[in-house]
Amino acid sequence: MNSICIPVAIPPELNAIDDELKAIYHGPDSVCVWVFATRADRNRFMDETAGMKKAEREAVFAARYAAS
Repeated sequence: MNSICIPVAIPPELNAIDDELKAIYHGPDSVCVWVFATRADRNRFMDETAGMKKAEREAVFAARYAAS
């Protein structure tokens, strides 16, 4: 197993959110962090979007989980 760590200044407000409520995606040009109200929502999102590209995941999040 390998571990790759990329030093970065994480905003305190993001760091303060429970990891169980965050889903993280990385691609060649970006890192996205989606934040959910519940762990169940986060897990459902992960199951629903497995194998999707970033744009597809963003669309699912916007349609089902984003606050209006």
